[in-house]
Amino acid sequence: MRAGEFEPVRGVEDLYVHDTGMFDTDEYGAVYVYDAERPIVIDTGTGANREALFESIEAIGIDREELAWILPTHAHLDHAGGAGYLAARYPNAAVRVPEKGVRHLVDPGALVDGTKSAVGDQWEYYAEPKPIPDDRIEGVSGGDRIDLGDRELVVHDAPGHAPHHAIYHDPDAGVVFAADAAGIYVPEVDAVTPTTPPPQFDFEECLDDIRLIEEIDPNTLCFGHFGPRDCDADLIGEAKRAYVEWVERVREKRAELGDDEAVVDHFEAASRDVDYWNPERARANTSLNARGVLTYLDRVDGEE
Repeated sequence: MRAGEFEPVRGVEDLYVHDTGMFDTDEYGAVYVYDAERPIVIDTGTGANREALFESIEAIGIDREELAWILPTHAHLDHAGGAGYLAARYPNAAVRVPEKGVRHLVDPGALVDGTKSAVGDQWEYYAEPKPIPDDRIEGVSGGDRIDLGDRELVVHDAPGHAPHHAIYHDPDAGVVFAADAAGIYVPEVDAVTPTTPPPQFDFEECLDDIRLIEEIDPNTLCFGHFGPRDCDADLIGEAKRAYVEWVERVREKRAELGDDEAVVDHFEAASRDVDYWNPERARANTSLNARGVLTYLDRVDGEE
C-alpha cells in the first residue's frame, strides 16, 4: 500500500486502513475507517495529507453527512492533528478522545509548542491543527462504549505511552485499535519497536497496557503505524521484550556515559531505523524515544 491509498483489513468486515504517508514513509501513518451503520474514523494523522484521507472516506462510500464519529486514540498530533479538519468537513460527526486529551484538541496551542520543541525540523510534516469547537467534542474513559449502530467499541484506558491514550476494542470482530500502546510493528524488520516519547512515557504503565491487550486476546491488532497485524502470543511477547530491553539499554548507557546528551547521540548513531524510515525521521524518532526513557528514569529515581 502506498501513501494516500486504502485497503480492507483482512478478516474484518467493513474495516479499512488508509495510509497517510506520514513523514514521507509509506504505511507509517495508519488511519482506520469503519464503514459501520454509524461510520467512524479512528485516528486522523497529522492533518498534512488530509485531502487524500477525505478521498478514501468518499471512495469507501461514506458521505459527508453520514460520518458519525471521529475517534483519536490520543492527543499526540501524529494521531489527532487532523481531527479538527475532519470535524469541519463532516458536520454530523462527534469527536471523542480520552478525557485528558480534550483540552489539547479544543485549544491546541500548548500541544503545538510541545510538539515543535520535541520534533524540531520534523514539524514540516505536520499541519497546524484546527481547534475543535467545545460542542463537537467530549472525553471518554475506561468502560465507555462508542455506539456504531450494528456494533460497538469498548474504551480501555492505556496511559503508558501518554496519560491521554486509550485503546478501543470491538469484541464482536476481535479487533483492538492499539495505536501506540503496544509499540510499532515494523514489517521491514519483522519486529516490534518501542515508542517512548517524553515527557510522560511510563514504563510500568506501558507493560500493563500490553498485558491488557494480552488479556483481551484479539485476533487483529491495529497499530497506529504500519497498519494491522494478526495478534498472537508471540507478537505480545515480542512487544514486552522490546520495551524491557530498550529501557534497560538506555539505563545502562546512562550509567556508562554519565551524560544524557551523549546517551541520545549514541542511540541516534546506532539506530536501525535508517533501514526503513527516512534518515531525518529516524534520528528524530530515536532521539524522542531515548529522551522519553531518560525522563521516565529521572521521575522514578526521584520517587525512590
